[in-house]
Amino acid sequence: MGLYVFHTKRVREALEKPASIGIDLLLVGGVAALIGGFFMFSKQIAAPYTPTVNISLSFKALPKYTLFSLSRGFAAYVLSLVFTLIYGTVAAHNHRAEKVMIPALDVLQAIPVLGFLPSLVLAMISLFPTREFGLELACIVMVFTAQVWNMTFSFHGSLRGIPPALREVARINGFSGWQTFRMLEVPAAMIGLVWNSMMSMAGGWFFLTVNEAFTLGNHDFRLPGLGSYMKEAIDQGNVSAMIAAVIAMVVMIVVVDQVFWRPIVVWAQRFKLEDLTGGDAPQSWLLNLIGHSPLYAAISRYISARRKANPEKIDRLNFAKSSPEREKLFAVARKALMILVQIGLALAVAWGAWSLFKLMKALPIHAANHDDYLHLALALLLSFVRTSVAVLLGAAWALPVGIRIGLSPTWSRRLQPIIQVVASFPAPMLFPLVAMALIATHTPFTGGCILLMLLGAQWYILFNVIAGASAIPADLKEVAAVYNMSEKERWKKVYLPCVFPYLLTGLITAAGGAWNATIVSEYVQVKGHTLTAFGLGSIISRATNDGNFPLLTASVVIMAVFVVLVNRVFWKRLYRLAEDRYSLAT
Repeated sequence: MGLYVFHTKRVREALEKPASIGIDLLLVGGVAALIGGFFMFSKQIAAPYTPTVNISLSFKALPKYTLFSLSRGFAAYVLSLVFTLIYGTVAAHNHRAEKVMIPALDVLQAIPVLGFLPSLVLAMISLFPTREFGLELACIVMVFTAQVWNMTFSFHGSLRGIPPALREVARINGFSGWQTFRMLEVPAAMIGLVWNSMMSMAGGWFFLTVNEAFTLGNHDFRLPGLGSYMKEAIDQGNVSAMIAAVIAMVVMIVVVDQVFWRPIVVWAQRFKLEDLTGGDAPQSWLLNLIGHSPLYAAISRYISARRKANPEKIDRLNFAKSSPEREKLFAVARKALMILVQIGLALAVAWGAWSLFKLMKALPIHAANHDDYLHLALALLLSFVRTSVAVLLGAAWALPVGIRIGLSPTWSRRLQPIIQVVASFPAPMLFPLVAMALIATHTPFTGGCILLMLLGAQWYILFNVIAGASAIPADLKEVAAVYNMSEKERWKKVYLPCVFPYLLTGLITAAGGAWNATIVSEYVQVKGHTLTAFGLGSIISRATNDGNFPLLTASVVIMAVFVVLVNRVFWKRLYRLAEDRYSLAT
């Protein structure tokens, strides 16, 4: 049976390293900078609402705009993480609820960002008409819709794949529901959750220009940030400002990767499900730097002393059996809460369905201007072909490359910053350049837009495959070496089967990302000209710009229903295959 390996060696080494007071000053300065940035963003949120916002293209404004965009991204990520932990846990433990919650997740994933935008913006501005808080909250929620789905799918899949033997150990030791969640389920899902979190941040940046600067009917909504700066630079054709925005974006992504994600990736390796630990463990310069901090050493000594002084208290805190009376009370409370939630959801769904029906019935079956259901069906077919090709192209290169990177901590350490920068860079900013290249090479835009969709889909596959390859137990690699397997046999019997559940999650989220990318891939504006590929994405973009709510609603509903049907008929069968044949729990 596998064990979750916790590397206490790092703490012991930290106590033995030579300390430097300068590192403490650096860490305190970093924390102070974070607090200052938080207050600056809080001031922006509380500012009075202004219908017209002038975006300055001065280079001096870039640091502030970058800070605002970063704050919105992390606020959306915190919201996504909380949603993931709650939603994924409930769906994994309640099989009746799972039958509703996972299809609902499919529906929500299938709705493009512009599908949430109109109603969300109008509702938030109505709730907070005098402050920027409403528009800021709408922007954060829109970034949330671009981040949360692949995290939730990954977490739910990881919980379903926990070996029954480990759950039996938790039951024998009398773990409560909270102890099982904290000490078994979250550690089991950690590696996939971390890599999907990085991908989620990248997905949020993908729609940065859409979220911070968008047109709804005759209203132009803008928030000061890097995305609106990019859009303003593109609209004005200011090449120097575009280059400055690219540099600011790259610097922000690299800093976030090195200061935030890389330490978390290194830390998450302690949760690998294995009996043996690999010799070439990943490293983080920031964690190594913290290891020389006198403040960190003092805190480590204090915690270590407390544990030695009160071992019985620690054992009772972590492993005490929960009382039957408390478990019974919690069960009653959970049941009552579930009933209230179900009633609330039923009322919300009924109200939403009636509102959608009133909007959709305004759209004719056939019309002279092509804004009808017959043309929507044809547009759906063309978009489906494009998204399928984009996902297949992404899988063709991301699968072998992701496995190679995930198997090598050295290459993972070297390539992670590069991958993070490329994946996180808002591809829609490059769309005008790609569109001009397609025009120059006389490539039909109806097929060339697949390349734009590929930019929004391929990274989901790559990040999930890397996570899967990184999580392959060292035991299996050792077995492959003992049996002297050839490279071909290792790929066929070890690497591909172990990675398959992660690959499946990546393919599903990539398909959702490709559908979302249709709204900016099939409808591209270049220097006052609009390139359009007939499809559902271009119809949604045009309907949003025109404020045509019946056409927008019908397009979004058709896209969501179709994606859900594909998930139920096709992807669900592959999920069962992954659970039955390729899960470490079997």
